[in-house]
Amino acid sequence: MSKKNIVIVGLGGVGGYFGYKINKSNEIKQSYNITFIARGDTFKILNSKGLTLISPEFKDSITRPNQVCSNISEIEKPDLVLVCVKEYDLENVCSQLLNVITNRTIIIPMMNGANIYDRIRKIVPDNTILPSCVYVASHIKEKGIIEHKGKWGKLFFGKDPKNSYEDIEWVLDLMSDSNIDFEFRESALVDIWTKFIFIASFGLVTAKYDSSIGKVCSIPEQKEAAKDIMIEINKIALKKGIYLQSNIVEETFNKAATFPPETPTSLQLDINSNKNNNELELFGGAIIEYGKKLNIDTPKTINIYNEIKSL
Repeated sequence: MSKKNIVIVGLGGVGGYFGYKINKSNEIKQSYNITFIARGDTFKILNSKGLTLISPEFKDSITRPNQVCSNISEIEKPDLVLVCVKEYDLENVCSQLLNVITNRTIIIPMMNGANIYDRIRKIVPDNTILPSCVYVASHIKEKGIIEHKGKWGKLFFGKDPKNSYEDIEWVLDLMSDSNIDFEFRESALVDIWTKFIFIASFGLVTAKYDSSIGKVCSIPEQKEAAKDIMIEINKIALKKGIYLQSNIVEETFNKAATFPPETPTSLQLDINSNKNNNELELFGGAIIEYGKKLNIDTPKTINIYNEIKSL
């Protein structure tokens, strides 16, 4: 039986961490063919030195995949593609994947956002796409080097709503073989929207006020703004038939209280450093678009979205 071809596209904090774990466990058994896709200097470093992960999980911090490519066009018949890119690269990456995937290729987008599955499905109409969300405290320390702190990263993923009968047992085996902490659901939508309600509300409010997670929890004006956005998101989820826990607003603030108070958000950092590419559309844009489509008013999100736009 031929080996499955596994491809990791995007070697940032998420792709680097999970890609490292998958490849590291495969180095001895060589049960799979692993390919990393990286660009520019990262491609050169991975080819010459391998991928480095600084983490309390591992003593040996370097792993070398079977292949490192600089372009998706170099991939041949992948069985599984982990898409771990920034959301503003998603459509471009999916369009390139169309040229190399087979009708049996499975895609797992390891990305933030409630609309990631829908966006991929528009471009890749027939393949199996497993909705997911991840929790991991990792980032690029420097090119080719990923730093991970705190708890083991965790993956939540579920069946494809369109192709729910697809045989994906071998994907679960891959995750187990790779010592990845994961939970597989019939549907991962509750997990995805539970995370989205947190990252979108705190991202938008911290970006508007150039503040931190702690300030949003403690300053009444900011806390009220975050609460209003959470309520709008929850109304959208309900209309889509996604039932979050009844006290989701309270639980989201409880989750935020577990972070160091000075913790920033990626959207806040990007907006206030005038970075051209950021997650405003992923959060605010998605909420507004879903609201229009489902006839749900989202005035609080629209106001804060427009204020951030003006920055």
